[in-house]
Amino acid sequence: MLHPTAARCAQRFRERGLEIEVKTLSDSARTAPLAASALGVEVGQIVKSLVFLRDGRPVLILCAGDRRVDVERLGLEPASAERVREATGFSIGGVPPLGHDAELETTVDESLRRFPVVWAAAGTPHAVFAIGTEALIEAIPGARVASVS
Repeated sequence: MLHPTAARCAQRFRERGLEIEVKTLSDSARTAPLAASALGVEVGQIVKSLVFLRDGRPVLILCAGDRRVDVERLGLEPASAERVREATGFSIGGVPPLGHDAELETTVDESLRRFPVVWAAAGTPHAVFAIGTEALIEAIPGARVASVS
């Protein structure tokens, strides 16, 4: 049985026309290396959904698990855990790449396109889902694809 937060995530995905199977892992997928290990995939295939602030407004960066966001170049500052939850409706470690309480300006790391399929959090540190990289990009209104590292 899915955690209620993961079930809410899955419902929001369905509302966007995505048929996603949310998997519950026995081990935490709170970090990209932990998630990759639990799933038996490359660290780069893990989508890190990271919330930052730009001019005080929350922005979402979807970064490959083996990359780091260049916050200086992108003019970003880290968001507090409270601000992340306020902006997305989810806690750090379980923030999904889409399906938040409100639409966020989103930039997708172009290096994710190395992989036909990526994995992302589905609302909790134990809930994940696989999705085609292009399907993920298309499902996020106004998402731009760019170098984030």
